[in-house]
Amino acid sequence: MFKIKTIAVLLIGAFIITGCYHAKITTDKNPSNKTIENTWAHGFIFGLVPPSTVETAQQCPNGVSVVETKISFLNGLVSGITFNLYTPMTIEVTCAAGSMSGIQNMPETEVSKDADYTTISKSLEEAASKSYESGAPVKFSLK
Repeated sequence: MFKIKTIAVLLIGAFIITGCYHAKITTDKNPSNKTIENTWAHGFIFGLVPPSTVETAQQCPNGVSVVETKISFLNGLVSGITFNLYTPMTIEVTCAAGSMSGIQNMPETEVSKDADYTTISKSLEEAASKSYESGAPVKFSLK
């Protein structure tokens, strides 16, 4: 009976010691679908020695939109077990979406305003195909 009480007290203490933490920093840039996640960023001594910097320059060429740092349940449990000497955290970075700054150099598909439905339809398919192949927008205009 004594062992069960001791284990229960230790578990409750571990839950109390491992408090939750969450910080979210947003910029004025629109988020993209690309995220970088580090679920075990290594910090030490109650977080006084922070995790190393997350390098995003190559993976996020348009910059960063959102940075979230949090201590998950497992991160907190490990912190509690090590008496906060090792304090891991989860860092999630959302890259910024691309800008439309290169719109002047964008490939263009033009069709006459007097064109029939079939010609316009084929031109739209061609523009969509160019966009799909290049991964960039294509300007479509009626002239």
